[in-house]
Amino acid sequence: MQPVLITRPGERGKALADALHDSGFAVETLPVMRLVPLVPTPAQRDIWLNLDQYQKVIVVSPFAAHCLSDALENYWPQLPVGIDYYSVGTATAEALYQRLGVRVRTPPQSACEDTSEALLTLPSLRQLEDQKVLMVAGEGGRTLLAETLTARGARVTRSEIYRREHVAPPPAGVQRLHTGDYQALIVTSGEILQHLAKWCHQDALHQPLIVSSRRLATLADTLGFTATTVASGATPPALTAALAHVGSPPGADVDQGL
Repeated sequence: MQPVLITRPGERGKALADALHDSGFAVETLPVMRLVPLVPTPAQRDIWLNLDQYQKVIVVSPFAAHCLSDALENYWPQLPVGIDYYSVGTATAEALYQRLGVRVRTPPQSACEDTSEALLTLPSLRQLEDQKVLMVAGEGGRTLLAETLTARGARVTRSEIYRREHVAPPPAGVQRLHTGDYQALIVTSGEILQHLAKWCHQDALHQPLIVSSRRLATLADTLGFTATTVASGATPPALTAALAHVGSPPGADVDQGL
């Protein structure tokens, strides 16, 4: 039975694996990235102490949401009011609501995907003259959000509170990527896709690849992948639905027609 390979680290990876298992797919996780919280600097502690000076807070990932929640517990037993919270995806919004109890604005449903580009279409992020905006993210990553918000008049502060560490796949994973011995590969990060591509030989490049945005599909095309499917988002249900279009799980009923 060929497995579906997933690359998402941490708790979100487990949630995705559970959803795929529940749908009848065999799953194998490729541990190719670790997320490591950073020790706060004096400048970062000043940001947390002055959280009430920001009109908007944008959190870019679920792990950033958890790190932010852990940090604010030390400074704000009760969060300041009057701050609008935003996230790139629904999983991040759920993490913020569960940990901090705040309502979070996400990309509009009409955008059909959870991306920075989609978040920037929200009307409340279009006119930002002299508004202070805090972005909570990991080290590195894309600069689109900060650059666009700055161009729209915002005074943007970026707080990097964790780092991503890339690691080589285990030998069994390297072998699967070399031979294409898997049913599909699911990737929701451009960094991970670029990292994995160096182990993907020709057979793997022709195997089904599930990604969470059109931007990742474009990247996949430049890396040589030829069978890419774009899910409607990065959530387990969206990725599972996209996978179901590629292939049914073993034992699933198939309509043979008449």
